[in-house]
Amino acid sequence: MVSSVNKDVHELPDKMNIETDAVIVNQLVGTKGESKDETFEAGTKMIRAFIRCEKGVGLSRNTALSKADSELIHFGDDDIIYDKGYSDKIVKEFDDHPEADMILFNVKAQEGRETYWNVDFAPVTWKNYGRYPAYAIAARREKLLESGVKYSLLFGGGAPYMNGEDSLFLHDCLKAGLKIYRTTVALGHEEAGKSTWFKGYTDKFFYDRGVLYAFLYGSLADILGFRFLFKYRKEMCAEKGLFKCFRLLSDGIGKGRELKKAK
Repeated sequence: MVSSVNKDVHELPDKMNIETDAVIVNQLVGTKGESKDETFEAGTKMIRAFIRCEKGVGLSRNTALSKADSELIHFGDDDIIYDKGYSDKIVKEFDDHPEADMILFNVKAQEGRETYWNVDFAPVTWKNYGRYPAYAIAARREKLLESGVKYSLLFGGGAPYMNGEDSLFLHDCLKAGLKIYRTTVALGHEEAGKSTWFKGYTDKFFYDRGVLYAFLYGSLADILGFRFLFKYRKEMCAEKGLFKCFRLLSDGIGKGRELKKAK
């Protein structure tokens, strides 16, 4: 299930080395076009593409999930290049681990954007779920649908608040009781390019991080938020200072708590 923005859906299957049937949701942002649905063949693969005049990565992933019909599903981005045989690796890993509702695979991120690399097969818990991007995630579709978990429309590219949508998604999956595991199996790599959301350590960066922490950590958001800033203070807070950054983050936490109450 590929989320893309302003891409040619006919080129993506070959560019990404997609080996299976696929659902592509391509959002048209800042460009002319109209919403439409397409179905076409790419070699032996059947591709269903949904072009939408809208924005928001959470909305894109939810649309893809609603259109998928396979037993196993895998979230993807348009800048992921898959290795030959990756699809068989996913199937084998789920066959070998029937206890897993969801498995987080290795995908090599571009240099400077690495957040994780699995070195063992182990459960994903409340202690370590926050490091994984969407393109690591594969799941048993029925289990995910039964859980009722969907991507938040508040966070991520094209949403009101910056990144964090993947962490919140996995948070909600754990809360719903899904059994999540990590694996050393690698599927491919991320194509080099600029971040679509990170514009430096701006006021919005800290405020939005506070909104996210309210959703992830509840009453512990302030404590864990300060710990996060203190740990990375030399990098993140060099310009503004630790306490100004914390005030911005705290304001965001307050907004996040308001949003949670309104849900």
